[in-house]
Amino acid sequence: MYPNGELTGRIIEVAIEVHRNLGPGLIESVYETCMSYEFTERNMFFERQKEIKLVYKEITLESCCRLDLLVEKKVIVELKSVDMLHPIHEAQILTYLKLTGISTGLLINFNCRLLKDGIRRFVL
Repeated sequence: MYPNGELTGRIIEVAIEVHRNLGPGLIESVYETCMSYEFTERNMFFERQKEIKLVYKEITLESCCRLDLLVEKKVIVELKSVDMLHPIHEAQILTYLKLTGISTGLLINFNCRLLKDGIRRFVL
């Protein structure tokens, strides 16, 4: 287990490695698959397409949405491959953090020439 700051740093290193090898322009699922491979190679625990539930008043939706990646049960990683990130993308990850009770999330847009321009960190 890693402290959140160190863990997000390691996740960003993985994303940079994938981006360095593939570059921009592919669909999100390709980056997700390659990041999963890199996490496995680094012995990092992760869950892919993790279903989360939503409780609304008296009803429970068992699988309202899916997290792209949940790393070490501590950091939600939402992947995008879009021209630019919009407020709705930020709202999405903030909602996921709220629904899960997880405090840290990374929003990573692979469709950037320099990946550092496409990474946003969120903390509740």
